[in-house]
Amino acid sequence: MRKGNKERLKAIPKFRSQSEERRFWGKHDSVHYIDWQKAVLNPAFPELKPSTHTVSLRLSDSLLNEIKRLAHQQDVPYQSLMKIFLAEKIREVSA
Repeated sequence: MRKGNKERLKAIPKFRSQSEERRFWGKHDSVHYIDWQKAVLNPAFPELKPSTHTVSLRLSDSLLNEIKRLAHQQDVPYQSLMKIFLAEKIREVSA
């Protein structure tokens, strides 16, 4: 129930797919389905893993060796360091 309103909340339907769920929430207001006063702020989703894609990238031997050297200095895998560098540059360029 919502505060100051004796109206019952509607049951959230079962969805067959994410696209079906997106269409539903695009047309319906969640206040009729969820008591937001009981919502948990900043919930943890330990099983949720971000989607990743494998990419192929050709690098010169010297560039790859330099990346591996820097990664070794920072004690991180070189592919992780490459992702960090890419993310930092994207933030820099986007700012």
